[in-house]
Amino acid sequence: MTRATPTHDASTRIVNLYERHARAFDSERGKSLFERGWLDRFRAVVGAGASVLDIGCGSGEPIARYLIATGHDVTGVDSSETMIALCRERFPTQSWVVADMRRLELGRRFNGILAWDSFFHLTQDEQKAMFPIFAAHIADGGALMFTSGPRAGEAIGSFQGEPLYHASLDPEDYRRLLTAHGFDVIGHVAEDATCGGHTVWLARQMREVAP
Repeated sequence: MTRATPTHDASTRIVNLYERHARAFDSERGKSLFERGWLDRFRAVVGAGASVLDIGCGSGEPIARYLIATGHDVTGVDSSETMIALCRERFPTQSWVVADMRRLELGRRFNGILAWDSFFHLTQDEQKAMFPIFAAHIADGGALMFTSGPRAGEAIGSFQGEPLYHASLDPEDYRRLLTAHGFDVIGHVAEDATCGGHTVWLARQMREVAP
């Protein structure tokens, strides 16, 4: 039997880690909304009052709160039941779903899809497999925004003293995947100093994907 590597172990424990430490995450998650510049660019593409699918929404603070406050209809998805319970308590008029993004099938399309600081916890192969899921949930002309690493690789951080897995594809791989699934990149900054060093991708769905 092949022994699992520490990296592989960390990648398979993400869901359980966030559920066990959901309230600690909620307490420690920064609320300064340093992401606002990119969120406003995203909002400009999706349009006023547009529907937004927030994949890996966490406890809804501060991103979902901002989107709701600016008039958007938000559907939030997270694998943590505790996180989703917090969202339902805070924003009862919105839709909140406990689900693993890797198997997401909501049966509807949204004007915008956001995967901020969530998608990058998947392995490289799992990230590649997310692009058909993005495409299946995006409306014509809709926007997709996600964060990644600046270059291909895997990294292990730490949360509550436990290993926290991250991975990234090469930027050209993201571009190819976006193009293959009908998206045009309209904004991309690696390690954006104005956004806490995040690497951000903003794309618009522009055309039907050839069969």
